[in-house]
Amino acid sequence: MQSVIAQRTLPALSQVTTLPGWSNAFKSLAGPCLVAGFRICGFHSASRPESDRLKKSNTPFVRCTMTANYLKRATDTYLHHAKSNASQLQARGAHWSVERERGHNFRPATEIIREEEIIAALQATKSIAKDPIAIRDVLQKAHDNALLRNTSQEAPQSGSEYVQGLSVHDAAVLLNMDENDSGAMRQLFETAFAVKERIYGNRIVLFAPLYLASYCVNQCTYCAFRASNKAQQRGVLTRAELIAEVEALQRQGHRRLLLVAGESPKYTFDQVLDALRTTASVRTEPCGSIRRINVEIPALSVSDFKRLKATDCVGTYTLFQETYHRKTFARVHPAGPKSDYEHRLLTMDRAQLGGIDDVGIGALFGLADYRFEVLAMLQHAQHLEDTYRAGPHTVSIPRIQPAVGAPDSAGGGPRPVSDKQFAKLVAVLRCAVPYTGMILSTRESPEMRRMLLKLGVSQMSAGSRTDIGAYDKLERELQSANTKAAQREQDLANTCTAESKDMLAQFTLQDLRPMDEIVRELLEDGFVPSWCTACYRKGRTGAAFMAIAKKGDIHNYCHPNGLLTLKEYLLDYATPETKRIGESVMLREEDTITSERAKSAYRRKLDRVALGEHDLYF
Repeated sequence: MQSVIAQRTLPALSQVTTLPGWSNAFKSLAGPCLVAGFRICGFHSASRPESDRLKKSNTPFVRCTMTANYLKRATDTYLHHAKSNASQLQARGAHWSVERERGHNFRPATEIIREEEIIAALQATKSIAKDPIAIRDVLQKAHDNALLRNTSQEAPQSGSEYVQGLSVHDAAVLLNMDENDSGAMRQLFETAFAVKERIYGNRIVLFAPLYLASYCVNQCTYCAFRASNKAQQRGVLTRAELIAEVEALQRQGHRRLLLVAGESPKYTFDQVLDALRTTASVRTEPCGSIRRINVEIPALSVSDFKRLKATDCVGTYTLFQETYHRKTFARVHPAGPKSDYEHRLLTMDRAQLGGIDDVGIGALFGLADYRFEVLAMLQHAQHLEDTYRAGPHTVSIPRIQPAVGAPDSAGGGPRPVSDKQFAKLVAVLRCAVPYTGMILSTRESPEMRRMLLKLGVSQMSAGSRTDIGAYDKLERELQSANTKAAQREQDLANTCTAESKDMLAQFTLQDLRPMDEIVRELLEDGFVPSWCTACYRKGRTGAAFMAIAKKGDIHNYCHPNGLLTLKEYLLDYATPETKRIGESVMLREEDTITSERAKSAYRRKLDRVALGEHDLYF
């Protein structure tokens, strides 16, 4: 006689119990079978020790014989149990995003992230990575693919972003290179920078994260917001506080924000939607407005992605897998809805079906082998490209930083990534996915950020804070007659202490410089700071964006648009020194517009901006 373990999974599967002795005859039912809100985990030989173990672990389960009505009985039993514990399920965040649609079918996670293929590639390329000629050939391929020079039969699908980048095998060769080999690293870095310059030019898009709430029901061992962290002070922005935060950010010159929230019934998805609309409505003098709002919020259902799309306020939806390594994922996510690997991995598929075609993926480096994470991200990007004709709009590359009450955040994480390894992986990613924006946060030091900009990074945060209400608080302190408060903030920026100042931050930041200082450094280093949002406003997203980028044409739009937004910043927010340097850069960059027709059109818009008209773009 066999028995079945059924576990509640709507809207997201909590940690699944794996039992020994699965019956091969019923393995096809394990995992994907959803009946009345349950996932059939699999069949096992009934035994009292196993039942006792489940009871001791507080895992909800039912056990019944395999009669014709066993599913109905299992469902009825568990629903009765769930109803009596509704408040407990709500506290776990089980109702943050409910799927109201049925019938969506997705590829299994094991077909998207193929761990055996990754491990085999890393093993097979160890010796190849020591061959200078082999390395040169891979780098030449990366260069030619990105610049559309590969017309051989080797790349018949030239319209594919993945083909125009690098395969898992080729990327594994570069990842296995010795990061201490200065000659090889120089070749890699030069190739990555050339690819970035060809696709994105010298523009660096700037944005700031805005944290809406710090409550979370998950137990991520690397995050200060984890539910069991008693040292963490919690907070939620009221509508008035949110407006004050947005106003403070606008007065810095920001046009692009990333709204961030944890998974908790204390800050619901409906509140996120309200925050989106509120943020989009805020205006400050002289011409402050937020033109693109990206979101980094918990995994959503298809039906809720459609609600997100319907706000007409959202740009990119971002969600990190954190780690693609399954065993590591299970260890660092011991409890909470986030502990469901497959549900999280398929979030971007649900986003595409829900109408959100600009998505951002990422891994938190320091949890597992960084080489594995990079190759897994390539597989994820390939899946999105193959399935929806658009790879991820952005790839984020955060590295673990210390966080209060987060044991796996110490020392760079369980698998720390050195600065040299980090620089290598950034360059490899740029070669492997040339048309995807690469985001760098203020987790890294000013020196590291400055170096990585030359390895392929195209977007970075500026003037960031990760604690609730921090922007308005900082602005009031700096404006206060109390000079000690202002000095305290400056001292924090100079020392970058290992723990956050008020126990509200999600993790430690390493670059706390104000926006204007970062803008000035970018200008001095030959970059063009940009707050451009034209592609999003003109519908150049998803597959439409990739079609332009793959032809190498996106620079023709983004370069003049970036310069127009830079002119706005110099007029409205820049310090005199930054304005002086910026005006010189703009004169230099105008000469790089080779088409006289395009240059004339740019000059006409630039003159209108100088007269006070804003938000002009091609």
